Amino acid sequence: MHADLVFLGGKVVTVDAEFSVASALAVTGGTISAVGGRDDVAPLVGPDTRVIDLRGATLLPGINDSHLHGCAFGMATPPLSLDVGHPAVSSLADVAEAVREAVGRAPAGQWITGHGWDPGYLDECVADPSRQPSRHDLDAVSPDHPVVLYSFSGHATWVNSRALELMGVDRDTVAPPGGAIVADESGEPTGLLHEGAQDLVQNALPPLSRQERTDAVRSALATLARLGVTSYTEPGLGPGGDGIMRGALGAETLDVYRELLAGGELTARVGVLLLPTGMASTSEEFARALAAAGDSGDADPRRLAVLGVKVFADGVVPNKTAWMHEPYVGGGCGSLCVGGETDAERTAEIGAMIRHAHAAGHQLGIHVTGDRAIDTVADAFAAAMAEHPRPDARHYVIHGDFLTAHSMKVLAAHGFGVNMNPTIKWTVADMEEEFVGAGRAAYAWPYRDALDAGVRVASGSDAPVTHPDWRQGVATMMLRESKAAGRVSGPEQRIGLAEALRTYTIDAAWQDFADQWKGSLEPGKAADLCVLDGDLLTADPHDIPEMPVVLTVMDGQVVHDTLRD
Repeated sequence: MHADLVFLGGKVVTVDAEFSVASALAVTGGTISAVGGRDDVAPLVGPDTRVIDLRGATLLPGINDSHLHGCAFGMATPPLSLDVGHPAVSSLADVAEAVREAVGRAPAGQWITGHGWDPGYLDECVADPSRQPSRHDLDAVSPDHPVVLYSFSGHATWVNSRALELMGVDRDTVAPPGGAIVADESGEPTGLLHEGAQDLVQNALPPLSRQERTDAVRSALATLARLGVTSYTEPGLGPGGDGIMRGALGAETLDVYRELLAGGELTARVGVLLLPTGMASTSEEFARALAAAGDSGDADPRRLAVLGVKVFADGVVPNKTAWMHEPYVGGGCGSLCVGGETDAERTAEIGAMIRHAHAAGHQLGIHVTGDRAIDTVADAFAAAMAEHPRPDARHYVIHGDFLTAHSMKVLAAHGFGVNMNPTIKWTVADMEEEFVGAGRAAYAWPYRDALDAGVRVASGSDAPVTHPDWRQGVATMMLRESKAAGRVSGPEQRIGLAEALRTYTIDAAWQDFADQWKGSLEPGKAADLCVLDGDLLTADPHDIPEMPVVLTVMDGQVVHDTLRD
């Protein structure tokens, strides 16, 4: 059978066990049919074969972003939302101006939404760390339109006075469990809502329509195709996501993915973690919700699959809600964010959730960032495995910012993994020092130590927290340089190019239980491909983020193409 596509004259980076490099590759149907040199693919060239001369470009496995909120990412980007992240804005004044312009375009009373603000990149907040975004910054430009602006991390929301009014929030409002309504010295809400308190604004917003969800996922898929991303994990869809970003993580979004697949529009493979409950839930609530959770139906499991279950164990460092062994700068250690009044009760609750899902046969991905919380989760994984032995469960910790030597040992011993976020490291490296000090900030996302300990490491963008640009992720893993200042943060945690690429390809496929059929360029594997203009193997790491993605192929079908044959 003749090939559909043949690539010649490039660097075919196979990411196989030896990280071998070939010069030619052939695709027949949705499968890689040959890898090697010109002579290996020449017999497969027929009259209808598209032959592509790479001219020295780099052919890689399709990129697998192993932690990316597709619907939320589509919602959070223009034209569906205001961009109030760096570099689109540099100050509170810039944010106010963007809101003012949006108000001028909006019908009376319409909610104004935006995403991406980060106090580490707002001039007024940088000059005075005690100066945080406030409702007053927005009231002057939007007294009548309710405004809701989501932070880059997704763990804080900034609203104006009109939004607070519609939410029914005032000085006497009690925050939901696991959340905080930030108040000023006089006790009045400032307009900042942390963690579970964000549910208050979600309950006031009109829920996303099916069309809005569909448009958001389509927008995300188009962007990902241009970036060479052919697979991603949608980490948390279900009842626990109904209150997050107008329900972008709700169960209805899984139905949208099913419809797009049925209509031939799903241009990336999607693995889903179910989110039965949100923060501050109990193990009993979790068990009931998990029993009622759905699946991917009769979808092709290589295109759309429910892989496991997500649980939130703690928060994030910038909000001081990650559970740490040592106090933050200024005090406090955070806590687990599940039900319970004491650390002991919450530890028991997270352990019960993990034990229940493990015994039921689910893979677990646990959002956990603080070192004490990570140790708690890793030990709970091990305890669940001891009680109910299961081969190849592939549980993993999500984010793992402050992964400890103890946790690495436990994860490696049981074949568990960690999903790290190099583009978040790049974004927050400078800012984190004010929360955890220079030493801990430099250590955050310890790639080198984790790989050396034998832990399987996958990388994800956590979009819309950061843009899903794996090229920046690879550069950051190699350089450990920060976005704001460009200074090195934790040079001892640098890893090499081959190791970095594995986290976005074969080891991300391992997380999906799919490393036997995708994630590397080997005959018989799925034809998911990404072509990067230039020689990645010899490029200066600083130049990698600017190397264009010129072709993306998913399942043998070209989904992005700027090549000229």
